[in-house]
Amino acid sequence: MDLKESKNKEYALKGFNSFINNNLMLSTGDLPLIKSAFDIAGASLSNFTRENGDPFILHAVETAKIIINELGLSSVSLIAMLLHEAISKSKTEIDIKSFGDEIQRIVEGLNKISKIDIKTTSLQADNFRKLIVSYSSDPRVTLIKLADRLEVMRSLSFFTPAKQMQKATETMLLYAPLSHQLGLYNLKSELENLAFKYLDPAAYRLVTNKLKSTTAEREKFVKNFLLPIENELKRNNFRYEIKSRTKAAYSVWRKMQAQQVNFENIYDVFAIRIILDSEFENEKSDCWAVYSIVANIYEPDTKRFRDWISRPKITGYESLHTTVSTADGKFVEVQIRTRRMDEIAEKGAAAHWKYKGVRQMQSVQDWLNTVRNLLETAQIETTEKVNNINETEIFVFTPAGDLRRLPKGATVLDFAFDIHTNIGARCVGARINGKNATIREQLKTGDTVEVLTSKNQEPKADWLNFVVSSKAKSRIRAKLNEEEAKLARLGKDIIERRLKNWKLSTFEEAITALTKHYKLKQGTEFYALLGSEKISFSEVKDVLQKLYAGHDKKSLDISEAKHVQKTQKASEHGDYLIIDERLSGLSYHLAKCCNPIKGDDIFGFVTINSGITVHSITCQNATRLLDKFPYRIIKAKWREGDEGSFLATIKLAGNNETGILNKITEVLQQINVSIRSINISSKKGEFDGKVQISVSSAKFLNHVLYRLQQIKGIHKVQRINQ
Repeated sequence: MDLKESKNKEYALKGFNSFINNNLMLSTGDLPLIKSAFDIAGASLSNFTRENGDPFILHAVETAKIIINELGLSSVSLIAMLLHEAISKSKTEIDIKSFGDEIQRIVEGLNKISKIDIKTTSLQADNFRKLIVSYSSDPRVTLIKLADRLEVMRSLSFFTPAKQMQKATETMLLYAPLSHQLGLYNLKSELENLAFKYLDPAAYRLVTNKLKSTTAEREKFVKNFLLPIENELKRNNFRYEIKSRTKAAYSVWRKMQAQQVNFENIYDVFAIRIILDSEFENEKSDCWAVYSIVANIYEPDTKRFRDWISRPKITGYESLHTTVSTADGKFVEVQIRTRRMDEIAEKGAAAHWKYKGVRQMQSVQDWLNTVRNLLETAQIETTEKVNNINETEIFVFTPAGDLRRLPKGATVLDFAFDIHTNIGARCVGARINGKNATIREQLKTGDTVEVLTSKNQEPKADWLNFVVSSKAKSRIRAKLNEEEAKLARLGKDIIERRLKNWKLSTFEEAITALTKHYKLKQGTEFYALLGSEKISFSEVKDVLQKLYAGHDKKSLDISEAKHVQKTQKASEHGDYLIIDERLSGLSYHLAKCCNPIKGDDIFGFVTINSGITVHSITCQNATRLLDKFPYRIIKAKWREGDEGSFLATIKLAGNNETGILNKITEVLQQINVSIRSINISSKKGEFDGKVQISVSSAKFLNHVLYRLQQIKGIHKVQRINQ
């Protein structure tokens, strides 16, 4: 230990002992426990220094002063802060049970907050503030964290420029708004100003220099402005104190930006505060009486009058605000309040406070309101246990550190759908904090969740039974409806062709009869069951035979159209197709219009001169052929196990980046794809092109499309028929 470090540690110990021994807000009975916590912190932090080389324990000493002197908390909060610093910084196990359940609960909350990897984005700031509060089962946790942040900001000059920007941004987005919510206006103002100093140093210097250069002029003006007001206050026997407060640099700058004016055009750069010593029952009447005095001397601007006495702010702030103009046209903001109101507005916590009668809260805002009320009571802190806040939300992290807000009880599947609909639809599980979990696993605040997906996964109706978020439910229903519609279209297309082949002329009547038979509400349900193969065609034929038995005009020709029979092994050409064996004397070829690939749904079409042409069911000519020539349609399917070689054409589009063609060919070579031709053209920074390749199946082609889609700069990849 060098001489400087030794002296700094000695200074820290003397300074802390002097602070706790001479502080009237601390009970002498608590001093042994405080010193014990300080000894633990000192030992654990002995090898740690601040950014400027000072012992880290000095941070704890200065934070302790803020906790006691500026927030009005007691020894319980002070001890908890010291123990938290010892644990979080040194990462060592410390037995704190001897300090009691209350202190242990606060330390645990502080430790959780210290582990948050804050992403300082304005979109997530509100979520992070709520996460901090959700970890604060004891409200003092949040207040101690604010004290810690204030000390860091006061010492920000020690840090590197990168750290300064990070801490300042966090403060502006997270901690200053949280201070405002708690009614800690002095704390909020100082945090904002310190952050402003580092986030925009040029603007900060501009405003502070302007404020300094006009100080003498303002003081002279204020003295003359107040003279007639003070005479009237004395004449009416008011006991009062008057403060002239110059607005913080950040507050002035914000007004300049909002109003789009320069410094000279901001007329409320300072405010006059009249603080009355009034009995509680006379507070309102006294404030209004003083307002009348001011309004009789100077002309008030009624548009800028604010009455926060009749209806206080949600944070508990009470005051009358008026802007008046002098004879020479200068404007002055005057605030009128009592000593009690000023204490609440300035400190938030006037002295000590306790947790008597706190009931379980329903939301973060309820909890914040309750903290504000507790801070106003200025009563002695007790060791009564506070019920945890009954949050209706949880806060969960992605592996990248992004924060997601979900309803309480949310599962892995809720989280997956919150990330993206397609991720939710393909979700098969997750790793929660590194451990495998099912899609049904419920999440808790602070979990880090990595979603696992599979391209073979599809949404299930029973998912609706355990997801809780409205987003997940709506997306699942949409996916199920989308799938059902797809199956219904397929089922309808098939049954129409079958009924035509069966020579049943009354199509609508048949569908109505089948829908009624299967006890369904509408025909689309029947189509979907048919498309999903939950109802077989042989079963449908049996049902229709029974329904139309004895009806000559509506009788079914049960024999299939002459080309539609059970498929058998194909001819000598059937190396990867199975065609009706009765047509084995005919040759077949794959249609050029759609280039079917093994794995595509296909059918055969008997041509007059060219044998059998095999088309994909999605071919642009399929509908016309099926409608006009149903009697020339034959079944065809791919032979199981056999492999083939098929031509496929892929269309690509994207940014015309250097080397994009090399990237495409490299990916195709990596997965052993044979390139038959490639053609790329570019225009205005964009490119489009076509690649013809040989593939063994549609499944493999989908893999090729996926790999190409991953290339940076490519934003469109699709198979085309050519």
